Amino acid sequence: MALDTKDVPVDKSNLVAFPEPLRLKNPAAVALGKLGGSKGGRARAANLAPEVRKAIAQQAAKARWAKGKRVD
Repeated sequence: MALDTKDVPVDKSNLVAFPEPLRLKNPAAVALGKLGGSKGGRARAANLAPEVRKAIAQQAAKARWAKGKRVD
């Protein structure tokens, strides 16, 4: 059985805020990602037959419309 602690008073005067860690990116990995990522979809589409591209686009459209409306 878990204890319900939502009603327990908490003294926040002695809490310490830790800084967010730095997220450094590896420059070599960034360069590799730019090599293939910037042309990936266009290069793939250029190698596909028009019928296959159409089938992929229709499947994507059905998936988008099947999700339903987003409520904010």
